[in-house]
Amino acid sequence: MFIIKVDPKSVEDLLQPVVVIGLGMVTEQWELPFHCHQKGELLFADTGLITLETERDLWIVPPQGAVWIPGGLRHRAKCSGNPRGFVAFIEPSTCPELPKSCCTLSVSPFLRALLERIAALPQNYQPDSAASRLIAVLLDEIIAAPPEWLRLPMPTDRRLRELTDTLLASPALRITLEQWSRRLNMSERNLSRRFSEETGSSINRWRRQMHVIKALPLLAQGLSVQQIADQLGYDSAGAFVTMFRKSTGTPPRRFIAERMDNIHSPLKIPSDGFCEY
Repeated sequence: MFIIKVDPKSVEDLLQPVVVIGLGMVTEQWELPFHCHQKGELLFADTGLITLETERDLWIVPPQGAVWIPGGLRHRAKCSGNPRGFVAFIEPSTCPELPKSCCTLSVSPFLRALLERIAALPQNYQPDSAASRLIAVLLDEIIAAPPEWLRLPMPTDRRLRELTDTLLASPALRITLEQWSRRLNMSERNLSRRFSEETGSSINRWRRQMHVIKALPLLAQGLSVQQIADQLGYDSAGAFVTMFRKSTGTPPRRFIAERMDNIHSPLKIPSDGFCEY
């Protein structure tokens, strides 16, 4: 279950243009179905790992990262690894400079501290108050936050989507380009060209990126590198580590550890008034 501290149960019922809410952990995993709201949403993972899916992309949000979801975008989210963090709901007209498309963002210690401070403030803040000035700084920091690369583009072509859905469901599956072309009734050249046009990536590069996306929740759950390599179909743990390092610049364990090292203080979430989201 995913719970947030807020009085109205509907996001659209939030009266203030910007509201920051603490996310608390009830179970080690939670999942939300596809939904949509007009307010933009910043979802920050203090601990745990969030996977966000839209109709065109998959996004991975590691600890100390965030994902920005523009208002009106259908999305669903799930989390593993003892999730805690913050969510900010922002009325689009409040800050036109916010990103127009979904993206993952690197969160600085200052931005994290702002989220924690604002989440502890009363939600019925007044214009020109100290709270409203903090929120103005928060919006500036979100705009300035550098983007991260943890995105997996999804094709719209029905045949190509069959390919990607199959690989997502069975990441260890090994099928050659020739086999895929016969299965999808496409020439190898046309298959490669269409896939690159729709995703901006070759099939092999997309598959490696998918393996990184699949590996991060498993790392957050504490699985060993060997177990993850086996699940993803690698011949050895070393082969998986080499792929991960080439893709991210960091070995898998260090990638998660460095994220957790950025946590400077325990997350403070008020214990009263929790309700389901």
